[in-house]
Amino acid sequence: MFPFSARLPIGLPSNAIANAIAELRSAGAAIVDLTETNPTLVGLPYPPAAVAALADPRGLTYQPESLGMAPAREAVAREHARNGVSIDPSRIVLTTSTSEAYALLFKLLCDPGDDVLVPQPGYPLFESLAGLESVRVNPYRLDYHGRWSIDRQSVASALTTRTRAVFVVTPNNPTGSMLRAADRDWLAELAVARGLAIISDEVFRDYALRPGADAVSLAGESRALTFVLGGLSKSAGLPQMKLGWIAVSGPDADVTRAIGQLDVICDTYLSVATPVQIAAPALIEAGAAIREAIHGRIRRNLDALQELLQPASAVTLLQPEGGWSVVVRVPATSSEESQVLRLLRDHHVLVHPGYFFDFSSEAFIILSLLPKPEEFDEGVRRVLAGIGIQSVAS
Repeated sequence: MFPFSARLPIGLPSNAIANAIAELRSAGAAIVDLTETNPTLVGLPYPPAAVAALADPRGLTYQPESLGMAPAREAVAREHARNGVSIDPSRIVLTTSTSEAYALLFKLLCDPGDDVLVPQPGYPLFESLAGLESVRVNPYRLDYHGRWSIDRQSVASALTTRTRAVFVVTPNNPTGSMLRAADRDWLAELAVARGLAIISDEVFRDYALRPGADAVSLAGESRALTFVLGGLSKSAGLPQMKLGWIAVSGPDADVTRAIGQLDVICDTYLSVATPVQIAAPALIEAGAAIREAIHGRIRRNLDALQELLQPASAVTLLQPEGGWSVVVRVPATSSEESQVLRLLRDHHVLVHPGYFFDFSSEAFIILSLLPKPEEFDEGVRRVLAGIGIQSVAS
């Protein structure tokens, strides 16, 4: 047997939920999918300019720029300016995706065996991305007491002598929670004191639903070396265009060194395609209309969800402040997996269990707010029926 790298899992393991989906689909069953988060598959209108921009003949000429072509970086800087943050285009690095941005930052900040702190509940991709770079992840908790906040003691407990960075996701996926101003200041002070970088994934920043007055971004943070991630996947609803970015801020000397090292890393790969860089200004501009459509969809579905859940006192919506997903607490009459499987097999509706996102207790289900309204409403009714609750709108 050939000895492949220990950084890789033996394979992509299946699970009971994936197996049940495959069985139902092979039998021709129609499943209402309340986990769909691909905006291009849920019937949203896309302006023709979103595709036409890729036909620019300049894309036929290879123009390698390690950190990204200047007009594209300038367009990203204008996006930050739209949100009230001034960032020099020279401090913006283009990537093919947020996942690649994470990989670049692991290379920049970590040696094999180092660790980073990640929020829990949170997106499960962190561990895989870190593992491919021989980096460990240590979780810190997000606690819910009417709204989500960082459990600071869990951050302190997770720190080791090999911790290199603290990750923040705001709005968080899947909780929809946003970073509080007090937590931002505390994290910045901690990062300076411990020599840590801050990595803030803000891909859902444009999708505030009901943020608190103290919700903040880390873009432009000047106290600690900070990397803020964004991309067309969410800001313009264009995941297939494969364009993300990193905005670097902090003390000038640290930023200069970080940009210089990222230049070396990016020059090794030169992964961002020329056509999408040339199209970036037009794609970002077209994204405004797409964002508006997504906003309308997620707000409509959130309102519908609250109405459908109104009589269900045993079911609690953990109010999201932003993003495309919501967390619903359901009665812990059985395990999350068994409840999700029952909903799937008996009611043909798919939701995610909370343990997919490392919730520390049960029972939670995760729903996407992106599906078509009629499918979303029907799916929620099926969920309520599956847990023995009659919807007020049924």
